Amino acid sequence: MCVFIYGAERSARSTFPDLLNFRVARLNGFRRVFAHVAPIFFERGIARPETKEISSLSVEPCDGENLIVTVFEIGKSEIPAFIERELEFRFLAVVTETLEGKPFENPAVLCGRYSDEEFFQIRCKGSKEVYFQSYGRYNIDKIWRDDILPCRAYLRHCVLAAKNLGSAAYDNFLDHTFLGDRKTTIREYLSTTGAGIMEEEPPESLKSRYGG
Repeated sequence: MCVFIYGAERSARSTFPDLLNFRVARLNGFRRVFAHVAPIFFERGIARPETKEISSLSVEPCDGENLIVTVFEIGKSEIPAFIERELEFRFLAVVTETLEGKPFENPAVLCGRYSDEEFFQIRCKGSKEVYFQSYGRYNIDKIWRDDILPCRAYLRHCVLAAKNLGSAAYDNFLDHTFLGDRKTTIREYLSTTGAGIMEEEPPESLKSRYGG
């Protein structure tokens, strides 16, 4: 079973078209943080490096926090695609539960915060050439950063995806997802310096992919 930390079934099916039992769940002891540089945003032309709006979501352990997420099953044949999609993350076994607090029978795989050192040594096997193919060609020399902001189109997509899951998931996303400072919630960000993001349409070619 896999955990999706922002809940868009369309996005999950773009990688796992045969996934099963997509549903809402609760994950305790973790928080969402925009502290991960995503090369896919550079590739798709929606990163804004001049304003540091280049971050996607990651999760990290945090006592007392809880997230409403989505979970689903994939077949063994889809595991390589899962690993490739989430290569720069740490794979964690976690126990999720229903919104009523009943634990699911099987543990799930969660993609958590990794580190630059581990990614280079383990995933890239210490190869600068491998790192260049993933990140270096976009002039990214550090993956995990606390001084970056959400990619605008991606943040809008995440908020819409959470809203589509209902008010509980929507409020949870706004109040339990943070900027890299670990203090500013997304609700606060969208009402201040991030105002206007929800009114911005993604590029025509990405409207389906980033439409929530």
